[in-house]
Amino acid sequence: MRSKFHAFMYPTFAFGHMIPYLHLANKLAEKGHTVTFLLPNKAQQQLQPLNLFPDRIVFHPLTLPPVDGLPVGAETLSDLQNTTGRVISDAMDLLRGQIEAKVRALKPDLIFFDFVYWVPEMAKEFGFKSVSYQIVSAACVAMFLAPGAELGLPTPDYPSSKVTLRGHDANVCSLFTNSSQRMFGRITTGLKNCDVISIRTCAELEGELCGFIERQCQRKVLLTGPMLPEPQEKSGKPLEGRWNHWLNGFEPDSVVFCAFGTQFFFEKDQFQELCLGMELTGLPFLVAVMPPRGSSTIQEALPEGFEERVKGRGIVWGGWVEQPLILSHPSVGCFVNHCGFGSMWESLLSDCQIVFIPQLADQVLITRLLTEELEVSVKVQREDSGWFSKENLRDTIKSVMDKESEIGNLVKRNHLKLKETLASPGLLTGYADSFVEALENEVNNTKPF
Repeated sequence: MRSKFHAFMYPTFAFGHMIPYLHLANKLAEKGHTVTFLLPNKAQQQLQPLNLFPDRIVFHPLTLPPVDGLPVGAETLSDLQNTTGRVISDAMDLLRGQIEAKVRALKPDLIFFDFVYWVPEMAKEFGFKSVSYQIVSAACVAMFLAPGAELGLPTPDYPSSKVTLRGHDANVCSLFTNSSQRMFGRITTGLKNCDVISIRTCAELEGELCGFIERQCQRKVLLTGPMLPEPQEKSGKPLEGRWNHWLNGFEPDSVVFCAFGTQFFFEKDQFQELCLGMELTGLPFLVAVMPPRGSSTIQEALPEGFEERVKGRGIVWGGWVEQPLILSHPSVGCFVNHCGFGSMWESLLSDCQIVFIPQLADQVLITRLLTEELEVSVKVQREDSGWFSKENLRDTIKSVMDKESEIGNLVKRNHLKLKETLASPGLLTGYADSFVEALENEVNNTKPF
């Protein structure tokens, strides 16, 4: 019988990283392992409800030291409005002494990390294993490792001519800044020095890219699958009454649902263009986005006369909604989103047509994979400046909602085929189980240290 292990987790202090790490921690705890989760003070209260095994997952809060550019009280990337993520990584680097003291006291078997490049060096010094757990797509990780890929000119052995960055992407997301280049360097250093590489994806989506990463790093890449929590629609919890009642008023597959998560904020003019594009479709729609920058509420930022014109068929909501439950409602036929990891998976496992408007580097790359290579989705075309127009949004949505559309029928067929594969019994849970088993082997084959 394999002995149980103790893992440390030190993810980047951003909720988009800490939450997936906690999903992984829950899986390890479910199998009987223990986890010490290193996180900033303020994040503990927000993450506690997601800790399903508080007897096995122990939060260890850390106080970020002051560094130049870090506002007082800021502890995560979501606390930073006009500052790059560099100040958070600088502060996390200064926590090394505190973490080493904790390591000496608790003697873990493994430590999971993503951006903090010196973790493998520390792990070797103290005699335990380091696991680079990347929660972004394999496409993004491959880009870090392929010389020239960030300029759209990857090496000849790179597996896809489509899933690369292109020059004008710099206007869509921050790819070419000094801060981004520094981040690429930190991630690459961690990948090449760690004991185990793991990525939150599956071979059915990114198998060739994972093979490229293995060749570049000269080690096996372990895949965890999406590592999503239990779907809400299987929990028996009903959709909130107001949304259920509203959606019930429309024909099957007729409603366009649009959401961009709670960490993304449009500029006001682009937000208004989004609203006008939804109006131009002539279809019923529900948009759930955060108020744009500079606005305290959604209502104050809406285009003039918009609410009156779309009354009865369109709603723009400025907060969180039960996204998986909305997607499973029979009236919803199209999902417009930013291709964030959770939304991407919820798109693929739904029956909806998929329209992407990516905002960040990994979202741009996975959108290209799904749109240009697998052809299960479409994306809204943008100008070189990064701007998308209401007309382009309208035309893209109508291209998949029109029952006579050739592209709409193509992506629908391909999506259905991929969904059948991904939803096949045991496939995704099997990835998680196999990953934990591989870690157990890694630990047991190297004990005693």
